[in-house]
Amino acid sequence: MGETIPVVIIGAGQAGLAVSYLLTRAGVPHTVLERGAIGESWRSQRWDSFCLNTPNWANNLPGLEFNADAPDAFEHRDVLVSYLKRYADTFDLPVRQHTPVTRLEKLSTGEYVVHTGTGTLRARAIVLANGSMSRPRVPEMARELASGILSIPAGSYRSADALPDGAVLVVGTGQSGCQVAEDLLRNGRKVFLSASRVARVPRAYRGRDIVTWMRDVGLWDDRVDELEDPSTQFAAQPQVSGTDGGHTVSLQSLARDGATLLGRVTAIRGSSITLRGDLLECIAFADEKSQFYKTAIDKWIDDHGVAAEPARADPGEPPLPDLGGSDRLRELDLRAEGVGSVIWCTGFDADWSWVEVDVFDEEGRPRHQEGVTDARGLYFVGHPWLSRRKSGILYGVTDDAERIVDHLLRELTPAEAN
Repeated sequence: MGETIPVVIIGAGQAGLAVSYLLTRAGVPHTVLERGAIGESWRSQRWDSFCLNTPNWANNLPGLEFNADAPDAFEHRDVLVSYLKRYADTFDLPVRQHTPVTRLEKLSTGEYVVHTGTGTLRARAIVLANGSMSRPRVPEMARELASGILSIPAGSYRSADALPDGAVLVVGTGQSGCQVAEDLLRNGRKVFLSASRVARVPRAYRGRDIVTWMRDVGLWDDRVDELEDPSTQFAAQPQVSGTDGGHTVSLQSLARDGATLLGRVTAIRGSSITLRGDLLECIAFADEKSQFYKTAIDKWIDDHGVAAEPARADPGEPPLPDLGGSDRLRELDLRAEGVGSVIWCTGFDADWSWVEVDVFDEEGRPRHQEGVTDARGLYFVGHPWLSRRKSGILYGVTDDAERIVDHLLRELTPAEAN
C-alpha cells in the first residue's frame, strides 16, 4: 500500500523548499522528494563560473534572508546552493534527497500515488515544484552534426577547459548563450555565436539595477492577460549577466570582445551549417527591447517625480563593430574554421511524461489558474508566468508559494492536515 502522508512536494529547489517551509509552519505533515541533492538544477545545470542574474535582495525565501549584508551583489551559484541547503537545515524541512519520482497517478478515491525508486507514497495533495528545466531543448538538426565535433546542451557546459581544443559554436543568444559565449571568450577560445531573436535589458540604468526598477515600475507584477503579446510568456530570458558584479551584455559587446556573430542556424550537414540572414534583425530586436525598458523607467521617474541619476553611456552597449561580413554568411564549414564543439543554448522543456493526470493542454503545458489545477489537490509552483512575470525567478517564489499553500490548506480537511 505504501506510506500515506497528507502532502507530497516534488522538487527541492527554491519553490519546493518555500512550500515546505510554509507547510511546516502550518503544522501540516508532508515530505519533499528530490531526484538529486537539494538545489539539484543549480548544481548540475550551471557552468562553473555562473553567477545569479538577480541581486541578493531579490533572492530571499520566506523566513530566511539571502546574504542581507550585500543586498545589491550578485552571488555565485554555489552560494545559492549553500543557502538552499542551510534553509532546509534551519527549518528541519522533511526533504528526501536522491529519490526520483517515476510515476504519479490519481486514484478514483481522489488520492494520489507517487511511485519512486524506493517505494510508493499516497497523498491527498501534490505540489509539482520540479521546475520547467528538466529536459534540454536541442533541435533535431543537431543529429546531423559530423562525428568528432562535440555537441552538448548548455546545461552540460562546465568550463572552456573541459571542452576539446578548438573554436566553439554557441547556438542561441538568450541569457545562457550570451554568458557562455562571454565565459569562453574570457578563457581565450575563438567563439562563433549564432544569434536568436531575444530581448535584452540594461544591467543598470539611471543609477539602479534593472531588477529594482522593474519592481518599482510594476513590470514584475504583469500578468499574462495584461501582455500586449501573450507569446511573450514563452520567450527566452533577456540578455543580461550577474558576473563581475553584474553588467550589461549585448551582441555588440560580444562582437567587440571577439565573438564572430552569425545569423540563426537553420540546417546542418556534417560539418557544414546553413545560416539565416537575420543577424542584424536579431540585434535590432534586442536593442528595441532594451529601449522599451529604459523608456518605461524614464516615464515612471517623470510621472512620480523621483530623483534619479541621468542616463549614462553603458559599456555593455557599444556601437556595433565591423562584423567582417559575418552577417552576410549563409553557410559555414565548422571543420574549416577549427570548431571542435557546439553548445546548444536553445532552452529547456519540462518533462511531464511521468504525470498520469489530465492537467496538460494540447501543447503539453500545465493547465492551471495561478498554479491551481482542476484536479483537486494538484498544484504547480516555481514555473515561469505561473501568476506573474516574476514567477519564474527567485523573487516571485514567496508570493506564489503562499498563495498555493493557502489554497491547499483550505482544501485539506482538519484530519488530513494533521
